[in-house]
Amino acid sequence: MNGILAVRKECGFTSHDVVAKLRGITRQRKIGHTGTLDPQAEGVLPVCLGHATKLCDLLTDQDKTYEAELYLGITTDTQDRTGQVLASRDSTVTREELSLILIRFTGELMQVPPMYSAIKVGGKKLYELARQGREVERAARPVTIRQIELLSCECRENGYVRKARLRVSCSKGTYIRTLCHDIGNALGCGGCMGELLRTRVGGFFLKDCLTLSEIQKLSDDGTLESRLIPVDAMFPDYPVLRTRSGHETQLNAGNPVPAHWLAAKEGGPAKDGRYRLYGADGRFLGIYEDTGRAEYRPVKLFL
Repeated sequence: MNGILAVRKECGFTSHDVVAKLRGITRQRKIGHTGTLDPQAEGVLPVCLGHATKLCDLLTDQDKTYEAELYLGITTDTQDRTGQVLASRDSTVTREELSLILIRFTGELMQVPPMYSAIKVGGKKLYELARQGREVERAARPVTIRQIELLSCECRENGYVRKARLRVSCSKGTYIRTLCHDIGNALGCGGCMGELLRTRVGGFFLKDCLTLSEIQKLSDDGTLESRLIPVDAMFPDYPVLRTRSGHETQLNAGNPVPAHWLAAKEGGPAKDGRYRLYGADGRFLGIYEDTGRAEYRPVKLFL
């Protein structure tokens, strides 16, 4: 099978667990996920099968949307509710104050990755060092917060916010745990993340995702392949080139395509000179780029 499955990762599974279970369901080895979700997090996890695994890097780079719980007044070593509590106090933050501080966290930011993350420093993953009780200096990384919405607030009897739910649209590499931690620090009371739900990765949305049990049922029914998203659907803005028959051997070898091999060109002009190339049999071959010399060279093949 070749294509992308939009999986709803459930709480308690790691992203690697999802891949391992899908290998068992589909009985194929070539599978890759497109961006790690913490075990306690839920939501959208696009998984690539077969030659679609060449898309993993592309999908990892796409913007994402999350819904997260923010607890005010609690600081933990993991920056979420699963960690050891380092400090606890009642917040004196109003809903209006929280709304105002969120504006400061919109746009381009420098974010220091948490110790409990898979980033490597000196060949060691940070979470491995953290479990040894070690903390190392981490360089701040640029991230972009496109939008933060305050969805709801849970306040104490005195009117101060205890917990809030946020919707965050952001660039790749953004740690929502760290965002919650930093918001709490900016408010002077500390903060950490509770539940986390990823609702979007690029053009993949939670409403279209399948759980592992639903995928298993589709596989048992023999209909799973029909739910795969084809590779070429990831490039809807690229115009189409179709080749004439008789050049299959050269195309399968990844050779450049001279213009006289083409049977048709569909769609408007390519903004970046790139096209989707299809064989005479309609098979998607890959992304090709116009060299300006009556020839198209392969950029990424999906043979």
